[in-house]
Amino acid sequence: MSKIKKIKQKLKKLRSLKWRTGILFAVLLGMILLSIPKAIPQEPVVLNLLMTAPDAQPWKQGIVKDFEEKNPGIRINIVGGPNSTNLLEDLYTSAFILGDSPYDLINMDVIWTPKFAAAGWLLDLSDRLTKTELAAFSPKDVEGGRYEGKLYRIPVRSDAGVFYYREDLLKGAGFKPPETFADVVKISKSLKEQQKVNWGYLWQGRQYEGSAAMFVEVLQGFGGFWVKPDTLEVGLDKPETVKAIAFLKDTIKEGISPPGVTTYIEEDTRRIFQSGQAAFLRSWPYVWPLANAQDSPLKGKIGIKPMVATPGNSTGGCLGGWGLGIAKLSKHPKEAWKAIQFFTSEEAQRQFILKAGFVPSRRSLFIDPQIVSKYPYYPELLKIADKAVLRPPIAQYAQASDILQRYLSAALTNRMTPERAMQAAASETRQLLKAKG
Repeated sequence: MSKIKKIKQKLKKLRSLKWRTGILFAVLLGMILLSIPKAIPQEPVVLNLLMTAPDAQPWKQGIVKDFEEKNPGIRINIVGGPNSTNLLEDLYTSAFILGDSPYDLINMDVIWTPKFAAAGWLLDLSDRLTKTELAAFSPKDVEGGRYEGKLYRIPVRSDAGVFYYREDLLKGAGFKPPETFADVVKISKSLKEQQKVNWGYLWQGRQYEGSAAMFVEVLQGFGGFWVKPDTLEVGLDKPETVKAIAFLKDTIKEGISPPGVTTYIEEDTRRIFQSGQAAFLRSWPYVWPLANAQDSPLKGKIGIKPMVATPGNSTGGCLGGWGLGIAKLSKHPKEAWKAIQFFTSEEAQRQFILKAGFVPSRRSLFIDPQIVSKYPYYPELLKIADKAVLRPPIAQYAQASDILQRYLSAALTNRMTPERAMQAAASETRQLLKAKG
């Protein structure tokens, strides 16, 4: 065989070897690549939050949208619940009792905190905020988020009972805004005699939670108390409570309040007041923008102040409002806390208030120039929020409130004397709390 032929055969073998090596390398490379997990786009964390249907839409369009734009890895799924806060509480309770609540963020009315915390349904948030950070919120709102010294709820939206008065009528008759219950009676009688109004004072007397909120204010003003949370002492059968009921009954007896006031809820009283028929109204902040609407007869004619009291006793509107907690069984507590930090931040709340008109939980926003230019009554509202009185922060609040509502209604509608009604209410409440008062 010639040398040239031998060289050609060697080159042919070499090319064949390279081809087989190339195939082997390609196969090995393919096997390696297949063994590496494919990069799957990460799904966002979804936080479920239940709230009343009317609140759901403003949240979705406002503060939630802002949060998701800044936190693309987290989605807030708002579940629109019933309008009734009682039914909303029942939904949360049922979900917790079943043991696998689908909710991560818990939107709580202030009176739910003790019950939810005592049942072990909430994460303790005590170490999440410093004293300085907490001081940015209304102190009563923070207090409403505590149970047995621990913090479970961060305030998002404040609320407190407001005393409304007809500023135009009082000025015209030479009266200053009332400071005491006696002032309310005196001014009401005078304005009625002058035929300026049909009624003096409107309040909520139907047997429901609103009557408990109304009564805790009057009770505070007479120096009484319902239940002391630290000692569980019950004060419903004390003289101050009977005096508070006597005042309410006298407003009906003397024609200052309508006979039907014992059947009224907030909207009943708001409509009568807004139509110009009454001098004074006990209600909530939501009344102000309605009463000052362009088509309202009271536009520019009303003022607000804290609830009145007897001389020497402190005044206080009932604390309401909403706050956020984290479900203990949530699989995403880190992301839930991030959401709470955003929702309660100053800038997020400012934008939300300007869009939706909710009452802020941060004190600075009550006097923020941008907000005050749109809601000029907020600085006065801050004074009311700072003096707010809490309903008893006890785990058995719902049952205690039901007891008070039943017997208060019986006393106001003359089915029982105030003394007998409150003795029975106090006895049942003590039995409920298993405490001596």
